[in-house]
Amino acid sequence: MPAATPLISLIEEATGATDTVALLRLSKAGVDVIETAITPRSRTAGRTLAEVPLPDGTVIATIIRDGQPTVPTPAFTLRAGDELLLVSHTATEQEIHAAFQ
Repeated sequence: MPAATPLISLIEEATGATDTVALLRLSKAGVDVIETAITPRSRTAGRTLAEVPLPDGTVIATIIRDGQPTVPTPAFTLRAGDELLLVSHTATEQEIHAAFQ
């Protein structure tokens, strides 16, 4: 498995540059799957999902907290370390980043 280590390092380096990353583009459907992480400096840390205005055409597919996927509800309170997977047919990575960071 040593051959995977450099690849993992490259992926971590590429995704570590920003808190928001486009993971997948489903071009036929015009849909992007975007990941964003809540950091201690994120303005949404400590806020509920109901308090965060999402870009049009965007839904939160899941929130990963402590390695476990969670079904998002409006009452869910975001905290540093949470990773969100969003699906959007209109928003860009920059718009997602602006909404959560």
